[in-house]
Amino acid sequence: MIQKKPTSNNNKNASSEKNGKPKKLTEFKINFDVKTIFIALFVGMFLIYAYTSVSKEISKAVPEKSLTSVVREIKDGKVDKVEIIDNKILIYYKNSQLALTYKEPSDSFMKTLRDSGVNPEKVNISIKDTQGSSGLVNFLSNLIPTILMVAFFIFLFRQAKGAQDSVFSFGQSRAKRFNKDLPKTRFADVAGVDEAKKELEEIVDFLKHPDKYRKLGARTPKGVILVGPAGCGKTLLAKAVAGEANVPFFSIAGSEFMEMLVGIGAARVRDLFATAKKSAPSIIFIDEMDAIGRARSVGMMPSHDEREQTLNQILVEMDGFTPNEQVIVMAATNRGDLLDTALLRPGRFDRRVIVDYPDAEGRKAIIKIHAKGKPFDESVEWDRVAGRTVGFSGADLENMLNEAAISAARNERVKINMEDIEEAATKVKLGPEKKRLQSDYDRKLTAYHEAGHAVVSHFSPHTDPVHRISIVSRGMALGYTLITPDRDTLHVTKTHLLERISVMMGGRAAEQLIFNEVTTGAANDFDQATRIAKAMVVEYGMSALGPINFGPSMDVTEWGKSYWEQNSVSQEMLSKIDGETKKIIEEAYEKAKGIIAKNKGALDKVAAELLKKENLDRDEFEALIEKKPKAN
Repeated sequence: MIQKKPTSNNNKNASSEKNGKPKKLTEFKINFDVKTIFIALFVGMFLIYAYTSVSKEISKAVPEKSLTSVVREIKDGKVDKVEIIDNKILIYYKNSQLALTYKEPSDSFMKTLRDSGVNPEKVNISIKDTQGSSGLVNFLSNLIPTILMVAFFIFLFRQAKGAQDSVFSFGQSRAKRFNKDLPKTRFADVAGVDEAKKELEEIVDFLKHPDKYRKLGARTPKGVILVGPAGCGKTLLAKAVAGEANVPFFSIAGSEFMEMLVGIGAARVRDLFATAKKSAPSIIFIDEMDAIGRARSVGMMPSHDEREQTLNQILVEMDGFTPNEQVIVMAATNRGDLLDTALLRPGRFDRRVIVDYPDAEGRKAIIKIHAKGKPFDESVEWDRVAGRTVGFSGADLENMLNEAAISAARNERVKINMEDIEEAATKVKLGPEKKRLQSDYDRKLTAYHEAGHAVVSHFSPHTDPVHRISIVSRGMALGYTLITPDRDTLHVTKTHLLERISVMMGGRAAEQLIFNEVTTGAANDFDQATRIAKAMVVEYGMSALGPINFGPSMDVTEWGKSYWEQNSVSQEMLSKIDGETKKIIEEAYEKAKGIIAKNKGALDKVAAELLKKENLDRDEFEALIEKKPKAN
């Protein structure tokens, strides 16, 4: 796992001075946004409408008179001023009243006065020319609605870009390019996956020193696929490659190729590889490859859907007629068994790198990285923490230390102690504590149930030691017995599996012995025991049926296509499988009852201590009972 190291940004001013380019003191930049233009046009249209409306309202407020009566009033000397505006004539009387009259467009008001025997010089006449302004208003009133409509549709297209990246860019790749000036993750920040890191270091060396390999006739690997469980560091390893390679790095998720439109996935693949080739040497990283790289359909299943079109395009781009040198494709998936065989062949993904759960040394190295910057108490034993966390992924370990820091802060401690780490490790796997109200009878039932698991495990020589027992509820369980191995094991024996099933039956055996009653609390125990027993019969060949795999298998046709075969076992054989499974569980249950009956005194001690303290760690538990028997 990694810890990101912050890097300072480049000083742009200093770099510009080094290049000899003076820095601009003032820079004016105008950004025209479609939304702003739309609002401005709308306001302009509103003002024109308001101007026209106001003019009409003013005209309605002034009383109208006939042209003949106005001429007669001018002749009688009642009019002080006349204002001619196009075809409208506004009359100002000497008594401060107003009147409005109209003339014909082709007639002249002066000529009308002369024809009526009125001297035009008898009254003050002013003429206003509004042809220019009215023409502009008419032009804008016709143009602005058109512009508003165009701006409205452009605005809609730009809004749709957030959902579909605009109508004109469906086929463009969604890959993110990582630049050199971004904070980088290095291989030194990665721990717990040394073998995978070594494989990827060679890929980086290929890109940095290609001539060294070309002299010996070696070619650059075209693809590397990282396969492993979730949280083990596949994506983080890719980030480390991006930080070390110092070449353009394009990152995209497998689901980002898929869209509602047919052919978009293949178009985006073409665009991604075309962009990467222009920037060669470069790296393409596809996360969650199983989203588009699953095995193609066989038989009567359709073979022309969008996912298969995208997969076919990736196959062609990685190894087709077009040369694809200096572009390395990295992919990550936690479902490597589902990938198409054509995708995994040499020439496409040349290397298959397994990123598995870290071992004890790997966990110690990961914890060391994530422990930086956190104060720990001197009582913390890192070897014990690494042994306690068997089966933890790198993400689990990082989360555990974070939860431990939160626990220490909540309890107002200045340093993180072993108790915080133990509580955090349990919380990561089982969930937080739940303070449920329980009766004394329920607490006693839970105490004997968990003590039964612990006692059977302790007196079974091939099982792992009991790490912790608790009757505090976590998740859906009212209590738990934590049994963790002291070391990482690669092989599991039949004897160990049988004893594990006996341990799971220990809770029910204790209930029946002490209370002469059974409860629903053993349901999850039965589920786990049945899974192990059935796997022993069906997959591992550890029963009287012999070393045969009766489970579903992956069959490969002569064309190289694969599919899961589900119904290859007869009904008679299924009945025998059920019988063997039942036999294994019943024998394990009888063994558990025998251990509980033989060690009833130890069972009572452990249950009583649980009722008193609620939690027992390994040292407290082993102090109550005799030493664990050694395995032969």
